[in-house]
Order: sequence, then C-alpha cells, then structure tokens
Amino acid sequence: MPKLYIILFLLFNINVSLANNGIINPIKFYKAETINKHTTRIPFKLVDHLMIVEAELLNQKGNFIIDTGAESMILNKVHFSNLYENQRKRQTTGILNSVEDRYEKQIKEFILHNFTLENKTSDVINLAHIEKTKKIKILGIIGYNILKDYEIFIDMYLNQITLTKVDDLGNKLIKNVYLERIVDSLDFNLKNHTIVVKGTVNNQDLRFGIDTAAEFNQINKSVNKKVLKYFIAKKRLTLTGASNKSIEVLAGKLHRVQLSKSIYFGPMLTVLTNLSKMNEAFGTHLDGILGYEFFAQKRVIINYQKEKLYFINYPLNYH
Repeated sequence: MPKLYIILFLLFNINVSLANNGIINPIKFYKAETINKHTTRIPFKLVDHLMIVEAELLNQKGNFIIDTGAESMILNKVHFSNLYENQRKRQTTGILNSVEDRYEKQIKEFILHNFTLENKTSDVINLAHIEKTKKIKILGIIGYNILKDYEIFIDMYLNQITLTKVDDLGNKLIKNVYLERIVDSLDFNLKNHTIVVKGTVNNQDLRFGIDTAAEFNQINKSVNKKVLKYFIAKKRLTLTGASNKSIEVLAGKLHRVQLSKSIYFGPMLTVLTNLSKMNEAFGTHLDGILGYEFFAQKRVIINYQKEKLYFINYPLNYH
C-alpha cells in the first residue's frame, strides 16, 4: 500500500493569551519587496504543497510556513530551545489526537520590512518530525494573529504573498495596490480564526474551512451520500499531523465544488477523513477543508476584517 506523509497544519487548536515574560528579537523577511509604506510583497516557494517564506529570527535564517489554520505564530523548539525554559506550559488538541505540551513566548516586534507588529505571542513546540518529512529546516509557522491586520493576496501564479495594512474596518490604508483586476468576491464567516465559506457539491449544502497549509482538501466521511457520489477514490494515504501521529485515509478527487453561481472548481485532490475531532476542537461544524487545491485554482485575496474573499483571474488558462 503506498504511503505519502502529509503535514496538516490546520490541526493546531491554539487559544493564545499574551505571556508576560521573555522577548524575541524582530523577525525580518530579507527577501521582501517594499511596494509602499503600507504594502510589502514576499516571495514563497512550494515544498510539496506548503507555502514557505524565508525569514531571519535571532540571527537564524530559515523557513516559515504560511498557515491560516494556525491561530498564533509557532516557533520550532528544535531551533529555539532556549525560548521555552521557565515559560507557562499549555496543551492543545488536534484531529490526530493531542499535541505535545507547548510553551508561550511574547514577541515584542514582528517586522515585515517597514511594518511593525507589537505584543504578539508565539507558541514554541517541537516540529522535528515535520522537518524530517519535508527535508527542510523549518523555524516556525506564521498564523492568523500575524496575518489578520493585513489584506493578504495569495498568488500561486507568481508564487508571492502581498500584505497590505488595513484599518479596523478592513479598508486598505493605501488604494490602488493591485495591478490585477478583482473579478469576483465571496463572503465568509470567521469562526475563531477559521475562515468558513458555504458551498455545494451535487446541490448539497456544505460548510468548508479555508486553510493555506492543508496540502490536500478534506471531505468529512459523514457528508450526504449525494456528495460522496462525486468523490472518486484513487488510493490510500497516511496523514501525519502536528502530534506526529498518523491515520490512514482514502484519497481521490472531489468534483463539482461550487461556492457561488460564478465561483466553482475543477476536480480537486481530496482525502476522505473524519473531521469530528477537529470540529469539536474549533467549536464549529465543517464538512470539508479547502487548501492548496483551492489556491492553485484561484488567485485569492483574504480580508479578515471585512470577512471577504476576492478573486483575481489567472492571466493564462490554468487547466
């Protein structure tokens, strides 16, 4: 039976409060390009189906994963072992059972070129098994609490992320940021830090979570059989989650996913799994997760304050 190990970062269930001790030096994105005083553009590389940006922290250069499914910033204990001494210890859970104890650390400043974020909190946990699986050095994960103050343009065509500072209402502090034309939009609900959209498969109503670090889409085993009629299984895979525990799932392609009359998708690589633990952990009900395959078919702008997704066409036919 073939085995493919897939890291699912959306499994982190992190409820962060600010720690009162310890300071982390500013983190610098040394390959970022300043567009204006409120906008920066950061190139990313794809490692398997993960978006990886390069940054420097505490004189270490390495890779950070962009993950809207994680609430906080997460630092890898392998490379920052000194940061978790004498810190408050907490525990979290995920779909693949409980994650090991983690420690909180306050970040005084998080710098994106000319951007400065203050009073953010990171979690420090062991990500060694992820590094081993992906065969790259991972310093950490950039999650919701870093991204939420920006409008985020995730562009798989150019392999770059554009961050533009917004006000409390989600309005960009500078206009005319994008050369590309926005062609469509979609409302979403923000459940804690999870982006939730409504959609259909075979005319059946579904709720999907959007997660940049889900390497394959997921569909819940418990959905209506009319939905599963359009899930075409191909093989079995082994998924490895944040706790380094594994489960076996069916993988195939999900057809006829539609989020509105004008926003629909071609067949997407998807795994059939049980999302009950994740739904319990996040306090919501999701029928599926849309990840890499979603962003590979759509150039997407996320605005957390307005709870809105915007879409920009690929300049060439993608399929």
